Amino acid sequence: MLYQVEMTVMIPKDMPVDVADEIKAREKAYAQDLQRQGIWRHLWRHAGLYKNTSIFECRDNAHLHEVLMGLPLYPYMEVSIVPLCRHPSSIREDDR
Repeated sequence: MLYQVEMTVMIPKDMPVDVADEIKAREKAYAQDLQRQGIWRHLWRHAGLYKNTSIFECRDNAHLHEVLMGLPLYPYMEVSIVPLCRHPSSIREDDR
């Protein structure tokens, strides 16, 4: 199942830079691993914002929840989720 997920990151201003940098490094490694697995299919940054729009392919809602809860930056995010369905006019067979 595909999901459009928008994530806005709001790291507290009083968080020490070294702590924030360590969390961001873990986030990057986790995100890239999910991309290699085919779970995090697309990742786009919103220009000028600490925000992204992503497409995830997960087995079900519980799997998506597990994936998102694993994000090291999750405690500092505002997340919006839209489940997606294949459009009948799509010519892309990999749009599930």
